[in-house]
Amino acid sequence: MATDGKDTPDVFRADARRVPVDASPLAPLPDHRNVNTAWWQALWRRHAHITTPLRQHGLKCDIEFGLSSYNVHVSLPDHSYLIIGPPQEPSSNRPPGEPEGWIVTRQHPDDHALFEVIYDSAPSTDPGSPERPEARHGGSATHLIEAIDQRLTQLGLLPVPPSSTGIPLVSAAPQSRAPEPADLSANADRTSVYVYGDALLALTDRLNGTESHVDAAALLHQILEPTDGLLERLGEFFEAAGEKAKEAEQDDGFDLSYDLADAAAEIRNLGEVLHVAEDRMRALNPPPPAPRPSVTSRLPPPVLPPAQPRHPR
Repeated sequence: MATDGKDTPDVFRADARRVPVDASPLAPLPDHRNVNTAWWQALWRRHAHITTPLRQHGLKCDIEFGLSSYNVHVSLPDHSYLIIGPPQEPSSNRPPGEPEGWIVTRQHPDDHALFEVIYDSAPSTDPGSPERPEARHGGSATHLIEAIDQRLTQLGLLPVPPSSTGIPLVSAAPQSRAPEPADLSANADRTSVYVYGDALLALTDRLNGTESHVDAAALLHQILEPTDGLLERLGEFFEAAGEKAKEAEQDDGFDLSYDLADAAAEIRNLGEVLHVAEDRMRALNPPPPAPRPSVTSRLPPPVLPPAQPRHPR
């Protein structure tokens, strides 16, 4: 299947836009008939926060169904593979790509003795067994990718090593420096406090000022794009805030983390509900005017004389 050009599904074009200019190209896309189906593309989008950083490391990824939920299948250079997914037994009730925790195993199709648990942040279902240390990270994708990077680097199975700065390539795009903690006193200059809110306000002003529904759709794209849009980034923010609340190791910290995780899920669900809003907005643009009919002569068509019968010789 072609990986670029007009036949490339939009969901993969979004992947390509995630790669910073100085990053390695993404690993090839899956090559099977499901890739062009809407249901598979929806699953791919929901797992993009897992597949994109791995593909930036040169690892081929795919989505497949396990015992009770969808998993990410990662092919490794030694012909072994990783299975990344939620707990299969009991099955998870959470949406695909947003489990309570992740389990990563390494296996080999020809060497059944090879079975390694690389990461397990799923909550323990056995009251008598201690949880693994990473269980406190829950469904965090950041800690998951870091653990995979570390283990595959040890095994020499990472085609493209992590960034020399230690920052995952998926986050290596140039970004403006975050402001210092804001001074929220009554005398503070408001313009130096709410920089992120003001950025969204500026986007709203542009939307109010546009006269084209096509331009309005482009602004909606900034909000609703499933991998780089504002809603996705806002979901990641609330997830990070939930992880920060857990670090307090207090009951209220854990309660707050659950509330923040629910907020992240609701934000992503909003993106799912509005996934066609951009196309619907663009369709509101008036169609181009119909072409004017060409000017023709108003004279009546010429009358031809009747055909003369042919006489036999």
